[in-house]
Order: sequence, then C-alpha cells, then structure tokens
Amino acid sequence: MSTHTIVVENRKDWEPHFPEANIIEAKEYIANPEYLKSKHEKVINLCRSYRYLSLGYYCSLLAEARWHRVIPSVKTLSDLSSKAVYSLNLEDLDDLVQKILAKRTDPAGSTFQFHIFFGQGEFAYLQDVARQIFDQFPCPLLKVELKRRDTWQISSIKPLSLSNIIPEQQAFFVDTLSAHLGRRWRMPRASKMSRCDLAILHNPNEKLPPSNAAALKKFIKVGKRLNVDVDLIEKKDYAKLAEYDALFIRETTQVDHYTYHFAKKAESEGMVVIDDPDSILKCTNKVFLTEVMRAHNIPVPKTVILRKGNTKPLEGQMPYPLVIKIPDGSFSRGVFKAENEKDANDIAERLFKESDLILVQEFVYTEFDWRIGILNRKPLFACQYFMPPKHWQIVKHDSSGNFTQGAFKAWPIEQVPGKIVEVALKAANAIGNGFYGVDMKQFGDQLYVIEVNDNPNLETGVEDACLGDMLYQTIIEEFVRRVELPMGYVAAGIP
Repeated sequence: MSTHTIVVENRKDWEPHFPEANIIEAKEYIANPEYLKSKHEKVINLCRSYRYLSLGYYCSLLAEARWHRVIPSVKTLSDLSSKAVYSLNLEDLDDLVQKILAKRTDPAGSTFQFHIFFGQGEFAYLQDVARQIFDQFPCPLLKVELKRRDTWQISSIKPLSLSNIIPEQQAFFVDTLSAHLGRRWRMPRASKMSRCDLAILHNPNEKLPPSNAAALKKFIKVGKRLNVDVDLIEKKDYAKLAEYDALFIRETTQVDHYTYHFAKKAESEGMVVIDDPDSILKCTNKVFLTEVMRAHNIPVPKTVILRKGNTKPLEGQMPYPLVIKIPDGSFSRGVFKAENEKDANDIAERLFKESDLILVQEFVYTEFDWRIGILNRKPLFACQYFMPPKHWQIVKHDSSGNFTQGAFKAWPIEQVPGKIVEVALKAANAIGNGFYGVDMKQFGDQLYVIEVNDNPNLETGVEDACLGDMLYQTIIEEFVRRVELPMGYVAAGIP
C-alpha cells in the first residue's frame, strides 16, 4: 500500500488547520533509514527552498534515488532554475495567454501574477494555462508572472514554499492539496528493456517537412519490430528531451531556430543526435559549404561570394543568367535567377537586407538533380528529383506561399554510376559522419555538387521506393549502434 508523505523543513510550517497527513521534517526524511526500505512512498516536497544543494534539493534527489515518487523532481527544479531552458517550452503558451487576456478588461497594468497550487490556478479563466504549466513543471506551489509588452507573455515561473502562502490563499491551498491527496497518482510506465529510446523532433504544421506523416509512422512501426521505442516530439517537449537516448531531427533546421537548440541540448546531455549541431552549422550556410567544397577539390558551379556594398566582382565574371542565393535558404527558397544585370542588382539589393554575404553562381540547367543519401560515411539511397514544368528548380514557390514539386525516380545504389557516388561520399565526408543528402547536377561527364543537406528528405514512396522498410531499419539500427558505443566515439567521428 502506497502512502503520501509531506516533507517540510520545520513542523511549525504546517498550520493546525491544514489537512491531516503524514508530515515529517526534511532532516528526518534524509537521515531515517526506514525511508530507505520503503519503495512505494509518494513524496510531496514542501521545503522552504529548492535551490541547488539545499535541504529541499537533497530531499527530491534522495527521493528519486529511493524510487519514491516525488514532486518536484530534481529535473523540474533544474528546469525551473534556468529561464533559458523553460522559456522554449512557453512559446505556445504565450499565444494561449494572449488569446485569453485579450478578451478581458482585467488585469490592468503591464504586469500580473497568479499562482498554481497542485495544478489548479487561482483564476478559473487561466486554468488551461495553469494545467499546462503544471504538466510541464510538476511542482506543488508555483508563482507565474505575466508581462505585457505588445502582447501578454509569461516572464517567469518560480516555485513557492509554504511561507509564501498568504492568509487569503490558505483555503485554496487546503482545497487543492486535499484534492491532490485524493487523486490516484499515475504509475510510471512499466520499464521495458528496449534497446534505445529515440525521440523524433517534427513539426506537424510544417508545409515542406523532411519526412511526411507516413514516414514518421514507418519509423515507429519499424522501431517496435526492432525493440526500439520511437516517440514523436515537438517544440513544446524541450524539457523532456533528456529522457531519451537519441534525437533524430525531422524538421527543417536553422541555426537561429529551436531545432539547433534541441541539437545542442541533446549533445550536452550526451545523447546521440542527428542532425548534430556541427552539421547544422556547416550545412545550413552555403558560404561555408562553398569554401569547404573548394578546400577539398570537390567540383561546384563557379561561385562568387559578394559582400554588402561591393557588387563589383559581378562584372563580367559569369554570363547571364546567374543564380543568386542567400546563405541559409532551404527547399529552393532564397534562391533566385537573374536574367540580366538589372535583375542581378535588384536581387542583390533585396538579399543584402537579410545577409551581409550572398552567393552568385553560374547557372547550370539540368532536367533533374541527383541526391545521394549518406549515413555514417556510407551510401544509403539515391534519387533523381525532376524540375516542375517550365521551372528551373525542383520546388516551385509562388507568391501566395504554395509550391509545386517535380517528379522523382529512386535508384538502387548499386545501379548509380560510380563517379556520382564517389563525389557524394567525398562531399559528405568533408562535413562529418552524420546523415546527409548530397545534391548534384550532372552535365555531360561533369558533376557539380550544389549542396550538402544536413536533414535530407525521407518520404514514403520516394526515398524509400527501392529499400522499403529497410531504409528506416538501417537508420534506427545506426542510432542503436551509436547509443551502444563507448562515450565519445561518435563525437570523435569514429565509424
């Protein structure tokens, strides 16, 4: 039979009119050997402070070591101590807060506070917000501060102690605690001896995601067959990231974006991560890629890097039409064709508002682009992407935000001309040992590497047309292999 234990620093903190419960002092909980024997305690830690290495911190730490179910957990305390960590989880909640408060005449002023006791908000109209905050940061007593700039936003979330409860809030505390004590605690999932817990970061609202919904379902299905737990996670799950062994990013990556923050967080936690932060940094910037390809004598179209305020290198170096790019475009976005000098100057002027450097490249038209998928320095899949009718890129974007894609043809790797695979491997190896898609143009006998993608497409019926489920299995098995490697081998680039 499990019991509830409420830990306080001093018994005097527990008012006589508070509910009857098993109240013990923190020093007793830490020192009493009886608590080492019990494996079914439910602990509510109401110490006066949760700061790092305080008595309250140690109570939660020891509770977890004893397999007691405790709120707040050490992870929650750690997350709440760093605004940089928890703020990423609040972007969607900020929208909800604004939606609710925009309809009300109160609160007045530019700041507003409310409290959450055991998942219940003190204001009914903010209960949805309170519940979601508590679900992300399960802590008995929380104070939430909102600030209004252009819109209402959550500016801070802080844990409270019993001493912070004012007399007018005591009845609310008693009611919420009583309800909490009467609620059945959710049992943690029975542990399965899975080979690996893999998180796949995706955005269900992304218009051109690297993997469609069907492909994500394939990863889950194949994972089950391999005894690998595959969970789909989103931006709001940042705080849960450390619960997994590995992270696979299936969302378009950018450096100034939460996808990069996820990659950095995973790396700092010692997790296996694809795309790794270094690959994101290298692949998302075409200026860097151009320099790397040149340094490794990998063929690329003739390219000039222009600096803001200096368009002279354009004059007479390459015939028109030209291709002009921003350094961090993706899926054919940020890439423009200039038919003449006026076009080139107009495009350059527009793009210099976004970036201090842009690329100008000779125009090489082909009916299709090759893409060779590389995983851990080995070729995985091959595909030809054809241009849509009357267009020069594989994706045609219009001014309304819609897009058109051309046809495709998947190839077994063994049937792809050896020179194409050889150049693709050389280009990918210049970046790292992750998962890359090398895009190339074939013009007669000449090959040109256009770019190396750090999160290439994997869609059902396209990239998997030749390999089927084996494509997903190979990727999952690579994650398992890396998870089982001794610490530091993957980071060091050891196959």
